[in-house]
Amino acid sequence: MNKIIVIPILVGIAIVISSFFILSNDVSSDSESQLIHDTGFSYYDIEKIQNNLEEYDVFVSSPTAITDHTIDQYCTYFEKGLSKSVEYCTTTAVLDYEGTSLGNINIGGDTQSPILAIANLETSSLESNQDEVSAVFEVMIETLVCNCWDDEKSEDYPTISSWLEGAQTFYTDSGKRNIKSKIDDLAGNEILLEITTKDDSILQTLIILK
Repeated sequence: MNKIIVIPILVGIAIVISSFFILSNDVSSDSESQLIHDTGFSYYDIEKIQNNLEEYDVFVSSPTAITDHTIDQYCTYFEKGLSKSVEYCTTTAVLDYEGTSLGNINIGGDTQSPILAIANLETSSLESNQDEVSAVFEVMIETLVCNCWDDEKSEDYPTISSWLEGAQTFYTDSGKRNIKSKIDDLAGNEILLEITTKDDSILQTLIILK
């Protein structure tokens, strides 16, 4: 069965909240792994994200390559519960129309092609800058994955924004516990939304993994 799954990190229990998408098969060979790198989005797609977000009054800076030991702070991801690093990573700053920093969009993989994209957006509350946060996440999914969400015909989440709102509502109703909402195999990509409570802010993270 296709599923969107919300997982409260603190208790580690998966709660099915909607039917959606199909679990993808594990990549088991070097040739298959290379195929993943060579298909899908590229580093140049950050230009499309920049252009598409302009209409939402969101500014994304030019990418900067991370070449020192801090690369794991920008482009680490998890596979089967294990932390994975990448060879090459770029980062951009995300600002609202007033020039206030919202966070970063990071893209990483090898030097030729990326395997993941991460948006880390931090706001003072879940409500503040929510239009901008939602715009960044929607544009990233539509640009890097596909503009095919409607074709999947989820009864509970017919749009990307309704999925984001559903996860945010679950976060609020659960007493603001850290949560994850995962989508498997949308156009061959895995998408993960994390909402994390910090001391004086809320961190919302979108991860797209080939």
